[in-house]
Amino acid sequence: MELTTKDFFNQNSVKKRFEELLGKRSTAFITSVLQIVNSNDLLKNADPASIYNAAATAATLDLPLNNSLGFAYIVPYNDRKANKQLATFQIGYKAYIQLAQRSGQFKTISATPIFKGQIVSENPLFGFEFDFSKKECDEIVGYAAYFKLLNGFEKMLYMTKAELEKHGKQYSQTFKKGYGLWSDNFEAMALKTVIKLLLSKFAPLSVDMQTAVITDQSVIKNTESLEVEY
Repeated sequence: MELTTKDFFNQNSVKKRFEELLGKRSTAFITSVLQIVNSNDLLKNADPASIYNAAATAATLDLPLNNSLGFAYIVPYNDRKANKQLATFQIGYKAYIQLAQRSGQFKTISATPIFKGQIVSENPLFGFEFDFSKKECDEIVGYAAYFKLLNGFEKMLYMTKAELEKHGKQYSQTFKKGYGLWSDNFEAMALKTVIKLLLSKFAPLSVDMQTAVITDQSVIKNTESLEVEY
């Protein structure tokens, strides 16, 4: 008989693992994971081991699993080949900002929607130029992310709304079907995407930031070796 998620997390080995990662906060963290599972019919039927691996990765990165906070999520995924539900680990844009701040190498990092009229010049090689006082209306035409390191190096990335929609549909099966994080909160996912791509391409990545980039939007097979499946 297969273990339920509650029974899986009640195992002494699982409790000990979260105590090692979170100390006194482990009990509250496990409770939050079980609440997330119980509130989602698809996660209720998901493989408990995949839920554990997603939760353990969040704990390793010290990211709260609370949908209202927007740092990290456990999202159900229907594996048609295996004919079962699995849990994927997804990171919010706030988490990338926090992990960058923790590294101690960033002077500033941010992301923002770009409204019609705010683009002054377009130069993919040297960077787009914006004038945020020139907003013509509430139409969002794209999203931009920017960082500056303490050593003075800086970089910016801009993507149009159409480019982000294409990206979302390429990497999210649920977005293609009209539901999931991309559909429910497009702006948050768009901000996350420009930050993630900017950091992964141009920033010095701490161990935690490397883990975040590797595990984001994946089914985690092994938390130690970071064996994942996208």
